Amino acid sequence: MTQIPTLYEWAGGMPAFEKLTDVFYKKVLKDELLMPVFQHMSKEHQLHVAHFIAEVFGGPETYSSSEGSHFQMIQKHLFKHLTEQHRKRWVSLLIEAADEINLPDDPEFRSAFVAYIEWGTRIAVLNSNANNIDVNESEPMPKWGWGVPGKPYVPPEGEV
Repeated sequence: MTQIPTLYEWAGGMPAFEKLTDVFYKKVLKDELLMPVFQHMSKEHQLHVAHFIAEVFGGPETYSSSEGSHFQMIQKHLFKHLTEQHRKRWVSLLIEAADEINLPDDPEFRSAFVAYIEWGTRIAVLNSNANNIDVNESEPMPKWGWGVPGKPYVPPEGEV
């Protein structure tokens, strides 16, 4: 039986994620809407984001072992007051960058990739506008995979 590659492996490993964030942040810093939010980011920021996304997609634990935790990533978004317009532009530019660097464009990979980007950016907007956020410091890193097609979402008990 052949082992199914992780999204990280399918994308091309760390070089693909580092190239993705390099191309992406060049776009961000030229974008009228996003530039003010990111203009003061450190030189290491884009590399940390590459490592974070790579780890989420099944890559090495570079981010969580030496650069931060999921809790710390959440904290970086607090009080940034991101809007839906910011989120949509961020998603759009990241997908544009993915196309430019020729990240795999098969439907299965792109579905998983976009699903995570949509999920993550929506969480970032919520966290950036929260007055009080209760997040456990040991919040685990998200792990994103290929998904299970055709399996309906079942909300947690008590949630409608």
